[in-house]
Amino acid sequence: MSTFRRAAPPERPPEARAERPRPPSDRPRTEHPRANRADAAVPGRGSYSPSANAPAKPSTAKPRMRPRTVDRTKPPVADEGERLSKRVMQLKGCSRKEAEQYIEGGWVMVNGVVVEDPPFRVQQQTVTVAPDATLLTQQDVTLILHKPSGWLDGVEEDDEEDEIEAPRKAPPRGRGAKAAPKNARALLTHTNRFAHDASGIRPLKRHLLHLEADVPLETGASGLVVFTQDWRTTRKLSEDIAAMEHELIVDVRGEVQPEALQKIARALNDERRPLPHTKFSVNSSTPEVSKLRFAIKGAHPGLVAFLCERAGLEILAMRRIRLGRVTLSDLPAGQWRYLAAHEKF
Repeated sequence: MSTFRRAAPPERPPEARAERPRPPSDRPRTEHPRANRADAAVPGRGSYSPSANAPAKPSTAKPRMRPRTVDRTKPPVADEGERLSKRVMQLKGCSRKEAEQYIEGGWVMVNGVVVEDPPFRVQQQTVTVAPDATLLTQQDVTLILHKPSGWLDGVEEDDEEDEIEAPRKAPPRGRGAKAAPKNARALLTHTNRFAHDASGIRPLKRHLLHLEADVPLETGASGLVVFTQDWRTTRKLSEDIAAMEHELIVDVRGEVQPEALQKIARALNDERRPLPHTKFSVNSSTPEVSKLRFAIKGAHPGLVAFLCERAGLEILAMRRIRLGRVTLSDLPAGQWRYLAAHEKF
C-alpha cells in the first residue's frame, strides 16, 4: 500500500450507523410559513377562513397605461445665429476677450449701426470693424453732473446686501406724505448728456457703468457732483479732499446786514467750537434776495446751513459751482458732461 494514499476508514457495523438521539431543546418549534399557506389553501387543513371559500371579486383597478413608443417629432428650432463676439473673432483673428473689448469700445458696426453688446446675435447681417480700431485708447472716464435740488448726491449707492439686512420701509401714503428723494445716478443716461460737451470723448455704454461718487452734497442743494471710473480721480477726491476748496453760492432772503456777517465771522473764530477754514463774502444784495459766496476747505455738509442759522439768515437756494479747479460753468441742471483731458481737480 502506497504511503501517499490515505487509508480508508473501517466500516462501522449496522448498529453503529443508527442516528444518535438529539438532546432536547427548550426553543418552541415553529412551522414554516410556506407550509401554513399550503394548509390554509387546502380545505380541511389548518384554520378555517370564510373568505377563502368566497368567490373572487372582480378587480376595479384601472389598467396601467403603457408608455407610448411612437417617435415624437420635435418642432423646428429657429436659427438664432451666433454671438457678435464670435464673428469679430473670425474677422480680427483675436481672442474672445479682445473681441469683447472691440465691441464695448464702439468699434464694431452691424449693418452700419454701432453695437456695444458682445452677446448680440447676428445671422446674415454685415458686421464690420472700424479700420482705426484699437484697444490702447480705452480709458476710464469722469463725469461732471449738475445735480438738481431735492435729489440725493449718489454717494451712498443702493446695495442689495443692505436691503437684505435692513429692508426698506414702505413709503408713506396719504395727501401729506412726501415722496422719497430720487438718486442723482438716475440722471446718468445718454439722453441727459450736455449737447455742447467739448471733451471730444465718444459716448459709450460702458462709460455709465461702475461709477463712484466720493464728494457729498446736501440733498436740498444743487450743483457740481463728480462720478468717476478712474481710480486716480477717486484717490484724489478721497485723500486730498480736506485741502480742496469748495465754492458755493447761497441765496438768502432779504438784504444782508453787516451785523449778520459779523455773526458768521464770530462763529468761525470761536475757539470753543473749531470749524473748517472758510471764506465768505456778499456777491449781491437786494431787499428781496441776497447772494453769499462761501469757499470752504473740504466737504462739510451742513456747515453753510449752520453759519446762516447763527446769523439769522433764511436760505432759499444753495449751489456748488466749483470743486478744486473744476467749475460747473454753463452746465444745465439735470445734465452731465465728460471731464476734459486738460481739467484737473
